[in-house]
Amino acid sequence: MRHHVDHRTLGRYGSHRRLMLGNMAASLFLNGSITTTVTRAKELRRVAEKLITRAKGGSVHDIRVVFSKMPHKQAATKLFAEIAPKYKSFDKGGYTRIVKLGARKGDGSPMAVIELVDQKDDEKK
Repeated sequence: MRHHVDHRTLGRYGSHRRLMLGNMAASLFLNGSITTTVTRAKELRRVAEKLITRAKGGSVHDIRVVFSKMPHKQAATKLFAEIAPKYKSFDKGGYTRIVKLGARKGDGSPMAVIELVDQKDDEKK
């Protein structure tokens, strides 16, 4: 039974999974979008949106929390300087979009692109 299990293990033990998701979040913030499996994209969305919401606060405590979850200095400074101010008008959440691509050629895994939503894209809807 899966009572109170609220995350996917991704076939990794806890510390490896947290480091992997932190590195993927850093890549997402530096590049704007990354291609990965659908399962990883859904887990990454949870991590990335929480980091962006923290960065919108901007306090010293928020900076320390973000650095503990994602110890990539360049990505964290970009998150606080460029990405968080862009989402000030957003409520909590809705900063990322997952677009499914189909199956990977080698093993048939469902692939997706996770990307940061532009404010212009959000206004069109």
